[in-house]
Amino acid sequence: MLFNSAAFLAFFGLVLIVQGSRLPWSYRKFFLLLSSYFFYAAWNPPFVLLLWFSTLVDYFVGLAIFRTPESQRRRRKVLLVLSLIANLGLLGYFKYGLFAIENGKALASLLGWNFEPTLVSIVLPVGISFYTFQTISYTLDIYNGRIQKARSFLDYALYVTFFPQLVAGPIVRSEEFLPQCREESRVSGETMGLGLFVLTLGLFQKVVLADLFLAPVSDAVFGGRYSANVLNHTTGMLAFAGQILFDFSGYTNCAIGAALCLGFRLPVNFNSPYAAVGLRDFWRRWHITLSSWLRDYLYIPLGGSRQGAIRMVAALFITMLLGGLWHGASWNFVIWGALHGFFLIAERWLRQNKEPVQSVRAKKWTAFFTFLIVSFAWIFFRSSDLPAAMRFLGGLIELNLEGTNLKGYEVLGIFLFTWFMLRWQWKWRDKDLQSALAEWGPARRILIWLFIILFLILIRGGEGNAFIYFQF
Repeated sequence: MLFNSAAFLAFFGLVLIVQGSRLPWSYRKFFLLLSSYFFYAAWNPPFVLLLWFSTLVDYFVGLAIFRTPESQRRRRKVLLVLSLIANLGLLGYFKYGLFAIENGKALASLLGWNFEPTLVSIVLPVGISFYTFQTISYTLDIYNGRIQKARSFLDYALYVTFFPQLVAGPIVRSEEFLPQCREESRVSGETMGLGLFVLTLGLFQKVVLADLFLAPVSDAVFGGRYSANVLNHTTGMLAFAGQILFDFSGYTNCAIGAALCLGFRLPVNFNSPYAAVGLRDFWRRWHITLSSWLRDYLYIPLGGSRQGAIRMVAALFITMLLGGLWHGASWNFVIWGALHGFFLIAERWLRQNKEPVQSVRAKKWTAFFTFLIVSFAWIFFRSSDLPAAMRFLGGLIELNLEGTNLKGYEVLGIFLFTWFMLRWQWKWRDKDLQSALAEWGPARRILIWLFIILFLILIRGGEGNAFIYFQF
């Protein structure tokens, strides 16, 4: 069930009615849990079993770790390993099973071995990367003594399954969500209005900016429908840079807005990432909940920056490599993660050997250069496979403009849109969305909200494409 569908509007309307009723809080939480299962089952009902499995394993393992005293370290470690094997095993099979078999077959062939495994069709459950990371973080946080166990199984199950962020994040920590389950929270009119505005804004970002304006150019260029030259491929690269931003941040805003309407607050996941001054700053602004998860549960345990330069470089590179692989079972994602790892390491070296950027003008130029680096790396993220990515890179240095090219207004439109997007991101780089909207005031928000709704109705944007991050 997509946020940009008529089915979701009907579903969400019913959920709002029940959540706004006078039923006891425990009843409404239970209804919200059932609604979340229904929302997830709309894609593929059998995959709800995987969601139940992950929920049950980490709830009871977390409970057992919490009840095991610190003196019994061996037992606590065994329980933690059990959780990791269950979750990562599930993720590994569904997401990386075929990738491992295909690469094992290629390696065996290279070594002259006869390896012909039976290939089976594996369907990737939607959102498995997101809810698996949430359940793992819960168990790890209990093991490390950062949190208490969930007060009830109902609260924990709702934490794992809460439908606004279930299939594409934000990746929520238990200490952020579980306290909101303990006491009833009535939604005020102002909060409801803000939630509906953010939800509608997210739909506008997805349906209008990402799908209607940017996707046609991006898909056509990356799909090879135009000649491979610097003009077409630069335009396609910029189009995809905008598309993935508004597609993913659009989903995040839909999730945050829907949660607000239900009385829950989700963490900010984007904060003007294309106004980042450097790659380190970029990862503090792009997919914030994933980057902070990788930092806390991978980079720091690997040594972080506390155990010397060599250990830091290794930890950073491994973290970004696995962060790339998290996005998909493809060498393109591995290369994408490796590129970001290399850029981050190079940036750290430059910062140690060069005076930091001070002037506003220098920061703007650094932000623009950062955007170009990020956009370049997106080529591997977007391309269907490695040969396609290499062909695209070849087109970036091809100056021959003969053949089939994008129309002039398409090129001009993408470049102007990119310029406007970067200026807008820079203007709001020090404020998150909710803070910025609060400054606008109710009257201004209502006018903009009505305009967006009218625009969505006029373009008939009820049924649309799936969000890009659903595949992860």
